[in-house]
Amino acid sequence: MTKLSAICVYCGSSDGTDPAMLAAAEALGRTMAEAGIGLVYGGGNNGLMGAVARAVLAGGGRVTGIIPDFLRSKERMLEAARDPDQLEMVVVDDMHTRKRLMFERADAFVALPGGVGTLEELVEQMTWVQLDRHSKPVVIADIGGFWGPLLSLIDHMREQGFIRADADVRYRVADTVAEIIPTIRATMARAERTGAVRTGLDLPM
Repeated sequence: MTKLSAICVYCGSSDGTDPAMLAAAEALGRTMAEAGIGLVYGGGNNGLMGAVARAVLAGGGRVTGIIPDFLRSKERMLEAARDPDQLEMVVVDDMHTRKRLMFERADAFVALPGGVGTLEELVEQMTWVQLDRHSKPVVIADIGGFWGPLLSLIDHMREQGFIRADADVRYRVADTVAEIIPTIRATMARAERTGAVRTGLDLPM
């Protein structure tokens, strides 16, 4: 079975207004560290991004942050780790390179609550799966129903014929942090059983 070594987590660089969102990010980080799963993320120190990364580090896990040079001053890079080997910070030239490297370093993708940047990253992965560019699991963490409007919009697109049954958008939804890793593992196992595993990205950036 394909090993789940690292998860790419997309999430906001703000805390949000609901404390449950920040708590979910921290809980996910702890859960990943306990499971020996590394974090790949956008490299920032603020908001949910910083919370999940610090929680992974605090649990002894490994973090890879990938951030474009122009965002270093805006988002403030994560810099602290008990063990230098726990944290790798990669500074890249642009957003396209950032997203490509995040894809290459991760075995699955999770979207916690966030803003339009999080939405863009999530939708890009959903599109690549829809186009059969890869089969890595994409999990929407619908904490507190945050992603409900997006999920309703996707259903609306299906109803209106803009997402066809033969080219559906493949993703999973987890309502709680506890469901995220089991959902990823189940999705990976299903892909292996059906021979649908694709881990490369035959797509120019």
